[in-house]
Amino acid sequence: MKQSGSEFLFQRRAWVLAQTFFVQDNQHQLTLLAHKYDFDMQFFDQMVEFQQAAIFASEEDLLVVDLDCLYSLQTADNNRTLFLRDLFKQLPSHRDYVYLQTEKQSGRFLLQQMLVESNCLAYAEKPIANDKLVDKLFNLLAQARRNMAGKIMLVGTPGLIDLEVMQERRIQVIEHDELQSLQREVKRVQPDIVVIAEQLYRRTESIVRILKRNLEADPSLEVLLLIDSTDDDLSRKAVMDGFDALMQRKASDILTRQLINRLGKIRLARDLISRDRATGLLNKIGFQQAASEVIKQAEVQGKPLGLAVIDIDKFKTINDTWGHYFGDIVIKRLSLHLSGYMGEEDLLSRFGGEEFVMLFWNCNMADMLKRLDKMREEFNALIFEAEPGLDKQFSFSGGAAAFPTFKTENELFLHADAQLYKAKQGGRNRIVG
Repeated sequence: MKQSGSEFLFQRRAWVLAQTFFVQDNQHQLTLLAHKYDFDMQFFDQMVEFQQAAIFASEEDLLVVDLDCLYSLQTADNNRTLFLRDLFKQLPSHRDYVYLQTEKQSGRFLLQQMLVESNCLAYAEKPIANDKLVDKLFNLLAQARRNMAGKIMLVGTPGLIDLEVMQERRIQVIEHDELQSLQREVKRVQPDIVVIAEQLYRRTESIVRILKRNLEADPSLEVLLLIDSTDDDLSRKAVMDGFDALMQRKASDILTRQLINRLGKIRLARDLISRDRATGLLNKIGFQQAASEVIKQAEVQGKPLGLAVIDIDKFKTINDTWGHYFGDIVIKRLSLHLSGYMGEEDLLSRFGGEEFVMLFWNCNMADMLKRLDKMREEFNALIFEAEPGLDKQFSFSGGAAAFPTFKTENELFLHADAQLYKAKQGGRNRIVG
């Protein structure tokens, strides 16, 4: 039983396989809440229809499976009892799933193991309030749009990892063999992880201390020692010298996976510091750090950049009239709206409150103003249900600045912020460059 919503109004969807009574009892409220966050929800109580949805759903859509529905389907096939594992196998294997389960189900270890083996993106326990479930789904949609790429520097370790796998995940691998210039190269490249070969460490034992003592180095930089021997004294000294971890030389695919997992944890830890929890976007600190690196690259490559500061018009009135909860929905919907216009090399940040900052790679002032105006016009068209029966539309104003006319992140921001003030003074709902 597919419950149709507004099929073409929302770019992202959550497709839900659930029991009939769950659909009947929760569909309306879940759909309204999802629409406030700018995504749609579609509901099914039949496996065949859900399978078709999973096959044709966008990569950015979420697929949600209520385990109780799977249990009810175990005897639905000509009265032949199916094992739960057989039903998991009926789900298209190329997709990940969000599973809903009861507290009793979550206490069964073998079931949790089966979930993880069945392409589990995330799971949640029922009962879960509709607003909380929608908020969690929104966070997954926002998280999926994050740029998780990173940089790994290999020192004296050619052919260590599978470069194709790294390239697929947009992880940059830099090979470097010259110890004398390593400190300067680490400062220039700003890698997340540096892997140093054992033979180079034996030759220059101060190598990791030189990297770790540099005040200008990223404090979250991890330096790993790739060891070939089983020399406990060497390992003990390496740990004392400051290596973050020791990696035993293994097959290329194993080391590749180890580094990907480690990079993921580093990025997650950075996100706690550098990302806004409500929207998943870079916060002020994260943006300033990333923007400084992008500006350096633009200077080297001779590329233009554009920086924009935007601000939701009359946001205090929105909060005062319909409450902070509704104000948060406006902010989250705007964050998803803006994300859809950002390229892989662009940066998007929520500086706080209703203020967002963007940095556009290889983009001149004229092109930036066109992109910003398109964002503004299409945001104006979004419908917000402020209260039952009352639809509202909102706007934002923006200011823009261009590199290399302004050289630093601070200069770009100050000029764009001044232009934003002009946009507000000029009547709002406009971009000034």
